[in-house]
Amino acid sequence: DTVSRVNDYPYAQRFTATRGMPSEGRARGAILDELSTIAREEDASWETGKCSGTMYCGDHEHYDFLNRAFALFSHVNALQRDMCPSQTRFEGEIIAMTLDLLHGDAITATHPAGLVTNGGTGSILHAVLAYREAGRRRGVTRPNLVKPETAHPAFDKACHLFGIECRNALIDASDARVRIDEVATLVDASTVAIVGSACNYGYGTIDPIEDLGALALDRGVGLHVDACLGGFLLPWGEELGYAIPRFDFRVPGVTTISADTHKYGYGLKGTSVLMFADKALRNGQYFALAGWSGGKYMSPGIEGSRSGGLLAATWAAMVSLGRDGYLQYAQRIFETAFAMQDVVRAHSELRVIGDPTFCFAFTSEAFDIYHVNDFMQGRGWRFNGQQYPNALHMAVTRPQTQREIVEEFSTDLAEAVAYAHEHQHEQPVSGALYGGVVGGLTDEADEFIRSVMADLLDAQQSVPPPS
Repeated sequence: DTVSRVNDYPYAQRFTATRGMPSEGRARGAILDELSTIAREEDASWETGKCSGTMYCGDHEHYDFLNRAFALFSHVNALQRDMCPSQTRFEGEIIAMTLDLLHGDAITATHPAGLVTNGGTGSILHAVLAYREAGRRRGVTRPNLVKPETAHPAFDKACHLFGIECRNALIDASDARVRIDEVATLVDASTVAIVGSACNYGYGTIDPIEDLGALALDRGVGLHVDACLGGFLLPWGEELGYAIPRFDFRVPGVTTISADTHKYGYGLKGTSVLMFADKALRNGQYFALAGWSGGKYMSPGIEGSRSGGLLAATWAAMVSLGRDGYLQYAQRIFETAFAMQDVVRAHSELRVIGDPTFCFAFTSEAFDIYHVNDFMQGRGWRFNGQQYPNALHMAVTRPQTQREIVEEFSTDLAEAVAYAHEHQHEQPVSGALYGGVVGGLTDEADEFIRSVMADLLDAQQSVPPPS
């Protein structure tokens, strides 16, 4: 009950809870003081460098710079390009820089293009929609999409929303990459696209994109590379000399790539870039309604209005860092990630899954790995939980590159392993849930998950319980 109240009514015991339109407005200064207090306290949870992913830059000076750029265009509607041609410039240059990073110059037979979306899920939704529409134009009435079982759930969501059958291909347990033979078996005449990850969220492994590209060309289907996580980091790893397999437009058969600017592009949350090897594929998913009484309507994406501030801030982030800035940050991230993996491998009871780079997961056959997580949570670490098998995932970001973080990880993990041995016959407290570790869940818990989500939202619309 107490835990439920903390989650359902955050800050209700400290600040006035608003459950209806207030009769009188509050003073701006008081509002900003309240927001500053909340922000400062919540930032403290990741500033330690012990939080997997989530905060990719972690530099408050950088955030202040982006906020200033955002503020100049926060009130602008990016749809209204006649009034604000700046938005055309920002979006066009963001796309151009991303295409440059992912070797759009390798495309010669078609005209590459792009779209800035509201995040990784947004890019995936738009890509799947584009493939469905392309399939319709060639007569596919019951489309399907083939993806690795490790691919992001946004593909399942897209298929659910757009009426596409989602087919999951098994991964090879030895390297946590999709099995090409499985993909080949699942592709048929109604397949509109296949998917590969670079890298996948769970294990940080890169699917065999070159093999997938060859299969896509052979079967005449599209290939989407989900580089939402790795798109703005893996290219720098390759430049630094790490063994990064090719996954971008240099690979024949790759037709779309998604890469999140709000992750390792170090922009504000709410932007991602979807790139197309052929702008005809992009243009095919546009929506137009010529006969509306309000005038001829056209939308380049699923969203309508969006703040021009996000485009301005994303552009500002990219041009302020440049190749040198991104490369310097990447070097420290890769060095830290491999050092942390070495710490894990130093324990015979632990196993790093596959052959990852900056993002990795580890498990154990000696005990339930969530015992390790239970202990590490007490030391301030926030991992992401995996399942099938139970594992813990760490996406290394700039906050982890702080001094002594690897040393703290080493010390805490050693004690966590000892704790896991001691408690191996008990049930761990934590489990697997995307975005945070809270209680083990299985496929049978679908309705339970839905009810929890509904309760959290509904609680915000009701009067909080008394203290």
